[in-house]
Amino acid sequence: MAIASPSAPSFCCTTRSGSTQRRFLHPISRRAGASFPSRVLTRPAIVSRLNPSSDGEVVYELNYNSHRRRRGAFPVYVTLPSDAVGPTAQTMRRKRAMAQSFRALAAAGVEGVVMEVWWGMVEREFPRSYNWRGYLEIVEMARRFGLRVRAVMAFHQCGSGPGDPLWIPLPLWVLEEMDRDPDVSFADRFGRRNMEYISLGCDILPILHGRSPIQAYADLMRNFRETFRSFLGGVITGVQVGLGPGGELRYPSCPTQKLTWAWRSRELGEFQCYDKYMLASLNARAREIGVREWGNGGPIGTSSLMQNPESTEFFKADGSWKTPYGEFFLEWYSGMLLLHGERICREAETIFRGSEINMSGKVAGIHWHYGTQSHPSELTSGYYNTAVRDGFMPIIRMFGRYGFSLCCACFEMQDAEERQVNPSSRPESFLKQLLLAARICDVPLEGENFSTNLDDESFQQVLRMSKLYSDGLETPSFSFNFVRMDKNLFEPRNWASFTRFVRQISSVNMFQANLDIGGGNTSSSSPSAAASFAGAVVAY
Repeated sequence: MAIASPSAPSFCCTTRSGSTQRRFLHPISRRAGASFPSRVLTRPAIVSRLNPSSDGEVVYELNYNSHRRRRGAFPVYVTLPSDAVGPTAQTMRRKRAMAQSFRALAAAGVEGVVMEVWWGMVEREFPRSYNWRGYLEIVEMARRFGLRVRAVMAFHQCGSGPGDPLWIPLPLWVLEEMDRDPDVSFADRFGRRNMEYISLGCDILPILHGRSPIQAYADLMRNFRETFRSFLGGVITGVQVGLGPGGELRYPSCPTQKLTWAWRSRELGEFQCYDKYMLASLNARAREIGVREWGNGGPIGTSSLMQNPESTEFFKADGSWKTPYGEFFLEWYSGMLLLHGERICREAETIFRGSEINMSGKVAGIHWHYGTQSHPSELTSGYYNTAVRDGFMPIIRMFGRYGFSLCCACFEMQDAEERQVNPSSRPESFLKQLLLAARICDVPLEGENFSTNLDDESFQQVLRMSKLYSDGLETPSFSFNFVRMDKNLFEPRNWASFTRFVRQISSVNMFQANLDIGGGNTSSSSPSAAASFAGAVVAY
C-alpha cells in the first residue's frame, strides 16, 4: 500500500488533549498479597521534524510529558498484517507502505499497533537461537510515528498449510520433534492430528531438546524482555501471551481457519484428548477417583462435527454431559486447560514483573451453540460453560491473580443478525457473560472484532459493548484492538468509518496539526487533518 504523504517544509503534531490509561498490570501478583499504586500510562505527544537524510521525510518522535487522556476515552490499537515480518524475521516487509500506514494511523488518533511475534520465525532454525531484527524495525518505526506497540507472543501456527500465503508453522526443530513423536500434537477420537499448537498434555515434559514447552515459551519471552528492554514501558506498553491455537486459551477442537468460514456456526468440534500424554493424565485422574474405565478416552455419543446437538447422546439437552461421567470428564478437560493457562501466566508475570507493561490473555469467541443447554462447541474447546454452569469465571479469576487483562472478540456482533443464520448462535450474550465476569473480578478488558469488514453499525455495536463494560465503573480499563490493517482499511469509505469510530471511542480531539508554510502558521484541528494522511491507496 502506498499512501500519498503531505508536502510541507515544516510539520508539527501535538495532542490537543492528552491521554490517560489505567495500568492493567499489577507489579506483584494479587495472590502474593501485595498492594501497589497503579502507574498511569499516558499517550506520548507526537513531535515531528524533517529528516535531512531521507528527502524531507517527516520523522516523528515521542514526548511522554503529554497531557493525560480524558476520562471516558478508550485507546484504539490496530493489528498489523500477519506477514509484517519476513519468514526468517530478518526484516520488515513493505517498509515504505508500512511507514505511510503508520503515519495515517497516528494522524487518525490511533494509540498504537498490535505486533504478532511468531515463535516459528524468531526461533525458527535451532533451539535458543533467536532473531528479532524484523520486529525491532517495527518497534523503531512505531516510535518514530508516536505509536505504541502491543506485542503478541504467538506460540501457535498461522495459516492452513504451505500453500497458504500467510503460512507460518511452528519452529522447524519443533516440527522435527512432532515427526519423531506424533503424540506431541493433539489428536481427536479418529486419530486426526492437529499441529497448530503443542499438546498441553506434555506442558512440563522435556520433549523439546531437554526443555518442556512451558520452558521454551518462557525462554522466548525472557529473551524478548532482554532484547526490547529499552522499549518496555515506553513504546511497548503491552504483551499478550499466547495460550493456545490462534493465541487463545482453548483446545483446537476444529482447525482455526474453519472458525472464519460461513458454515462454522454448526461446528460442534471434537474433544482433543487422544494423544498419549492427555490420555495418561485422564487415566491417572480416573484412577484417583476409583473409576478406571472413565480414563480410556473421551465421551461417546458426540456424533459428527456438523450434527444437530439434539441428535447426539452426549450434547442433547438431557444428554450424558449432565451425568456423573460427563461432569467428571468435562471438569478434567477444562481443568487441564486452566492449568495450562496458569503455568504460562505465572511464567509471564515473573518475567515481565516491574517492566511497566500491561499483560493480557485471550479467550476465544465460541458462540455458535450458546443458545443451547450444553453449549457443545464451548465444551469441546475446553470451556465447561453450559446453561447451568459458568465456565469462564475460573479463567478470568486466574487472569486476575496474575494481573492480566482479558482479551476477547465478537464486539461488533449482534444476536439478532446471527440468529438469521444460526438460531443457536448468541455472540452478544456470550460476550455479555465475559464482560460481567471481568467487571466482577475487576479485570481490565481488551476488545476485538471478529469479522474484518466493519461498517458504521458494527462500530456502533463496539461502542455499545464497551459502554456496557465500563458504565458505572469509576476508572474503567478498556481498549480496543482493530483486526486488522490491510488495504481495505484505507479504502475511502472504510477509512472514514474507522476514523469516525476512533474519534467517538476516544472522546477527544486528539489530533492537531500545525503547518508552517512559507513563514505562515496555519492550525488545523478538523477530522479531515487525519484523513489527509490516508491519501490514495495504491497497493499493499
